[in-house]
Amino acid sequence: MEKTRELFSSRWTLVIAALGMAIGTGNLWRFPRIAAQNGGGAFLIPWLIFLFLWSIPLLMTEFAIGKKTRLGPGAAFGKLIGKKYAWMGAFVAFCTIAIMFYYSVVAGWCMKYTWAAATGELAEIKGTEYWASFSAQPEQTLLFHFLAISFSALIIVRGIKGGIEKATKLLIPGLFFLLIAGVIKVLTLPNAFQGLEFFFKPDWSALGHYKVWLEGLSQSAWSTGAGWGLVMTYAVYMREKEDIALNSCIAGFGNNSASILAGIVIFPAVFALAPLLGLTPQEVLADTGPASTGLTFIWIPELFRTLPMPRVFMTGFFLALTIAAVSSLIAMLELAVRTLIDLGWTRKKATFFAWAAGFILGAPSAINLTFFQNQDWVWGVGLLVSGFFVAFAARKAGISQFRKKFVNTEGNDLHVGKWYDFIVAYLIPIEFAVLIVWWFYQAITSYHPDSWWDPLQPFSVGTCIAQWGGVILLFVIFNNKMYRKSHT
Repeated sequence: MEKTRELFSSRWTLVIAALGMAIGTGNLWRFPRIAAQNGGGAFLIPWLIFLFLWSIPLLMTEFAIGKKTRLGPGAAFGKLIGKKYAWMGAFVAFCTIAIMFYYSVVAGWCMKYTWAAATGELAEIKGTEYWASFSAQPEQTLLFHFLAISFSALIIVRGIKGGIEKATKLLIPGLFFLLIAGVIKVLTLPNAFQGLEFFFKPDWSALGHYKVWLEGLSQSAWSTGAGWGLVMTYAVYMREKEDIALNSCIAGFGNNSASILAGIVIFPAVFALAPLLGLTPQEVLADTGPASTGLTFIWIPELFRTLPMPRVFMTGFFLALTIAAVSSLIAMLELAVRTLIDLGWTRKKATFFAWAAGFILGAPSAINLTFFQNQDWVWGVGLLVSGFFVAFAARKAGISQFRKKFVNTEGNDLHVGKWYDFIVAYLIPIEFAVLIVWWFYQAITSYHPDSWWDPLQPFSVGTCIAQWGGVILLFVIFNNKMYRKSHT
């Protein structure tokens, strides 16, 4: 096991890295689509509420566990709450690593579209035709999946200061610059302010629908990275006198700010340009496309083709999307590497293994969209289980003492009060139960209601239970061995 541990050089480099972890493709393509389908401005209200009732408390918990144990999630649970719970930490780690396998494919799509936009290729072909052609060429999807995971591995193998710090210090300011430039441009388009009105003016009646609240919670949970184990991993490299509460708030608000900027780019662009294609804005925003590609990979190229200098605007948008995707992929790969380091591997060996496994196990998602969608369904919903496990660990450690000893540490400028105890120990488990029941209800009633139990159906309850159960069973069997390897 490595005897030395790098630390982030300053609070801001840690915060920027955490922002890179949180800000991903979910901000630029998932957030606008989900907001459009759930009342526009009305959706922002539950989305913001759950930032405080789910995401920020879990981010605080992850920061505290990682800083206290100096271990990634795969080993941290055993050290914090006892050997018999090591399998929980392993599940948290595996869930995010499983997402990494297909997320690298998405990052590859973003790289491909950036290249196609920069060369002018994308501006010459309709969005639907270009996506159909690209996605039907497995050699292309595999190539860009390989490039995405390889680029991230080259950063990770250089360590914290030489790799992650340098990369995120360049990527995240660049992302915000591109988003702000996009905002300035789209607000000059005709009818742009109709898009802003749709985005920010609440339809109060929408708040009476339970789906708006549940989607608000799910988007906050997915987008901030709360419960993924990623913040816990970065917290391993925190300096001793770091403000856990303030860092968590900055990461949460920074992530939401990126989503707001993305919405200010997307909605005005759709409302201004959709009529030029003979479409209503609602038609464009409602199209999810295969693997949720509709708005981003089909309609954005179509919309931007109607602008002067389409190559410039397409390149800027897809470059921002690529930066967001890669910065999150870096964090996922670091989690996988940290897990292996905790088991006694060197960083170089761990990075090579994680890179190879990431490419090989991500290949099925690169060449088969049905498999991609299945993995997105299974491990995306699995993040709710991960978030519950993180909250369980804090409660099992004694929630009041956990807050006093591990959250309110030396160096905090913000003091966390007893409200944290209530949210983490009681409210988050309730939110988890409600949301998981809702997701399963959707699966049972909307996707193959006669075969919801079938593990071979891509969106069934059965496929979730089978895959989660298999992974959990494996980790329970090897629980003691994993604990010994990571605590010697």
